[in-house]
Amino acid sequence: MKVRDALRRTPVVALGDTSVARVAELMDTAAVGAVVVEEDGAPIGIVTDRDLATRVLARGLAPDTPVIDVMSINVVTVDGDADVRAAVALFARHAVRRLPVVSGGRVIGLLALDDLVIDAVGDLVALVRPVIGEVVSSPVDGGAHGRSRKEAADAQARPEP
Repeated sequence: MKVRDALRRTPVVALGDTSVARVAELMDTAAVGAVVVEEDGAPIGIVTDRDLATRVLARGLAPDTPVIDVMSINVVTVDGDADVRAAVALFARHAVRRLPVVSGGRVIGLLALDDLVIDAVGDLVALVRPVIGEVVSSPVDGGAHGRSRKEAADAQARPEP
């Protein structure tokens, strides 16, 4: 699967001169925990809700502080056409939870580690659903599943207590 196929929503982006207060509003409105900071469509940083708490509030910075002053720089990105396994390797290698997704150097999405976990759990559920259905629909007593024909016939022939 390509990284672009794993994206769940449009990325929330801001310019470097956007105030931290406005970035917090963007996060709240979009219900996201990170905003990609871009310049001319290219990612130059990322700011998370944790960054706002530890780099702005904890240090008593003003709400009009430009986000470029508190964003994380040297942002690790992944190409939208890359295989999801490449993104997994980047998450592990760089110990990050979010990767801006780019195409031609421009931001097209934000892939969160949580998104991949949700996809993996969904795949596992789809994989085991037939097995669960078989186990749940098989009678515990008196069913033939897992027994020989003779054992099943003997069980049916026994009178109910």
